[in-house]
Amino acid sequence: MKLRGLYAITPEHSACATPAGMGGVVAAVASGALCALQYRRKEADAAARLEEARALAQLCRRHGVPLIINDDVELALAVGAAGVHLGREDGDLAGARARLPGRLLGASCYDQPALARRAIAAGADYVAFGSVFPSATKPGAVRAPLALFSLPLGVPKVAIGGITLANAPQVVAAGADCIAVITDLFEAPDIAQRARDFANIFHPENAHRP
Repeated sequence: MKLRGLYAITPEHSACATPAGMGGVVAAVASGALCALQYRRKEADAAARLEEARALAQLCRRHGVPLIINDDVELALAVGAAGVHLGREDGDLAGARARLPGRLLGASCYDQPALARRAIAAGADYVAFGSVFPSATKPGAVRAPLALFSLPLGVPKVAIGGITLANAPQVVAAGADCIAVITDLFEAPDIAQRARDFANIFHPENAHRP
């Protein structure tokens, strides 16, 4: 599965499975503009995470969008998600690869090319670098230079951290295959249109289509 485009990450502040919280995610997924959706919830209990992930898995299957679960192989398997994304402290990549044949496996690599190469050797299908810009979600995150996205790693490179519609073009121009966005997508007045605006950075020929 070749990832390229807008990689949305669910916001922490609202439960995705509630009508209010799900509305924004539905709008983003139904826009047709996402290359993937990552379910990321650090503050919910296991039962709530299972309920939310199941709802998102059904939504994503209906619209043909890969659902990637953050940091939880068991949850991904339970809901039939398309893959898992792991951080440095979130488990063994090689072990996850063995348990997820045919599914996507992503790895957070911060500002470290060597970590990215090790992740790829362990079976990662894509790597994420960031924070590219100052991020309200992770204000203390290490900064990742744009030069990382020109590295010939052989897998898609995802940029994350502080990405907005205003600064995304320079990230894509630097070589990022995907841009991971939370705040500037889900706090937009029109989430579906904002998703399409992000996607059009990768496909400018569509920018003026109705």
